Amino acid sequence: MNLLTISGSPHIQDDQSVKKIMYNVIVAMIPALLVSFYYFGYGAVKVTLISVASCLLFEYLIQRFLIKGKTSINDCSAMITGVLLAFNVPSNLPVWIIIIGAFVSIGIAKMSFGGLGKNPFNPALVGRVFLLISFPVQMTSWPKPIESARQLTDAVTGPTPLAVVKEGINNGEAVSDLMTKIPTYVDMLLGNSGGSLGEVSAITLIIGGIYLLFKKIITWHTPVSFIGSVVIFSGILWLVNPEQFVNPLFHLVTGGLMLGVFFMATDMVTSPMSAKGMLIFGAGIGILTILIRVFGAYPEGVSFAILIMNAFVPLINKAFKPKRFGEVVK
Repeated sequence: MNLLTISGSPHIQDDQSVKKIMYNVIVAMIPALLVSFYYFGYGAVKVTLISVASCLLFEYLIQRFLIKGKTSINDCSAMITGVLLAFNVPSNLPVWIIIIGAFVSIGIAKMSFGGLGKNPFNPALVGRVFLLISFPVQMTSWPKPIESARQLTDAVTGPTPLAVVKEGINNGEAVSDLMTKIPTYVDMLLGNSGGSLGEVSAITLIIGGIYLLFKKIITWHTPVSFIGSVVIFSGILWLVNPEQFVNPLFHLVTGGLMLGVFFMATDMVTSPMSAKGMLIFGAGIGILTILIRVFGAYPEGVSFAILIMNAFVPLINKAFKPKRFGEVVK
């Protein structure tokens, strides 16, 4: 008889449960979710509901008929994947594409590895990157806030601040001129700028991140090293040539950076276990994000940077593995 049961990580004993942790993450995402509903209206509600429902359905069907084990949709992890996937797509994305993204996130990125605690890559980001590569036109048609919320059918689209700056710099325009073509920092901080649902309002994501830190769902190591590396690396480039490279504040409040800082990079399953490992993990994401934003083909690099660093997590855990209790230090 096999008396040893091996479950997925994490293995730390605490009064927290998976369900409690997931509930707190959902609470932390509510401010950003409400802001997306305000700025993008019916489209944001539709995308979120379809994404969440599809993720729950696919996880249930796979567990019920393929794995034939106990269903785990009650732990809310699939719901969070659905919300995060919705946060990473535009509010005018067709229903069938959302469903494909949910299937990739749950069926390929999560359940094919055994479910929660066993997936090496963030499921929502895998789904987002798959959709971006497979449907680049639909995934880069960004509805304008407020204007799109008033439309029940055809949304008014426009480029994101990152796209405006990226294209302008490639065309030889000066950064000082490009800054006049994008929303103000206050607008970008509050969410009155184009982009996906969960990347338009930096302030609500920061509020959610502070809540997660207060509840000790996440630690400070990855967010601080992520933000710090972005500020230092982009700051050096900006000081070298302020008319070719944008300042660090622009990078912090635009795109999916704050979403990645607090809700993607801190995923306990796909991030390092040790404090030193988290610091290196976050710093690597920050550097890769700026490299892709500045020198890459895409204006945004957060998703790619996090997935790349997810692949290095086993090596980071091995390099910074804590000493075993009772082990003699040589």
